[in-house]
Amino acid sequence: MINRGVFYGILAYILWGLLPLFWKSLQAVPAFQILCHRMIWSLVCVLVVLILRKQWSWIGRLQKAPGTVLHFLVTAAILAVNWGTYIWAVNHEHIVESSLGYFINPLMNVLLGVFILKEKMRRWQWIAVFVAAFGVLYLTLEYGRLPWIALILATTFAFYGLLRKIAPLGALEGFSLEAILLFIPSLGLILFFEVSGTGAFSHSPITHKGLLILSGPATALPLLLFSAAARRIRLSTVGILQYIAPTLQFVIGVWIYAEPFSMSRFVGFLFIWIALIIYTIDGSAYHTMRNK
Repeated sequence: MINRGVFYGILAYILWGLLPLFWKSLQAVPAFQILCHRMIWSLVCVLVVLILRKQWSWIGRLQKAPGTVLHFLVTAAILAVNWGTYIWAVNHEHIVESSLGYFINPLMNVLLGVFILKEKMRRWQWIAVFVAAFGVLYLTLEYGRLPWIALILATTFAFYGLLRKIAPLGALEGFSLEAILLFIPSLGLILFFEVSGTGAFSHSPITHKGLLILSGPATALPLLLFSAAARRIRLSTVGILQYIAPTLQFVIGVWIYAEPFSMSRFVGFLFIWIALIIYTIDGSAYHTMRNK
């Protein structure tokens, strides 16, 4: 039977992999305003969940642990940078480069797991990491420039995953606190845009209004699943599952939105997929031997 943490992780990454389709439908809205609406409606979404589950006791504990608020202020800031970069990249024809960032991210997760959390890796796992690293290096050189979008996405989400794994609050409580911390500046900015006459919400068709509201559930659901997974399984395992999302993003960027993708880039991606196969086979063999 599949581990619950692994199931949560797979589902989260599938949903993240399909997000370019959602953000593309809002391409007429400025990326920064999409980001602010995403923060606002994410809070509305988690408040509904908290009300249904009557899960409020954690708020009282925050008064006795000011360090917790500081911890999640950092994760919220990292999340905002990641979200904003990704939305801008998708709506400016950089889905394939964004997928490169999320291919790099698992490697960073593995390294953080090994060097900071002292997680141990087997020989074939190291081989998989080196093969994937070669593929990422090949892709970086093939681009012929510093892939700043990919590097920002990879770095921010790797550290976000690490900080959430060691966070003192659970998945729902932690994301709720992040949403609260992001809500006030986001609401202020949206009000400013609306008053100044540049707000997208009041000047967009009803379909865009609905999509901006739905950005809350579209954000909250995979993030809650990811946080739940990160607390149940090894960070290095989370890193390998991450390949699901960029593979879907890559497919969407190349085959749906016809972004440039040469044969040389295909070779680089192929190395990364081979690494994933090696890691997966090794993990399956290892768990089979342990269960005998």
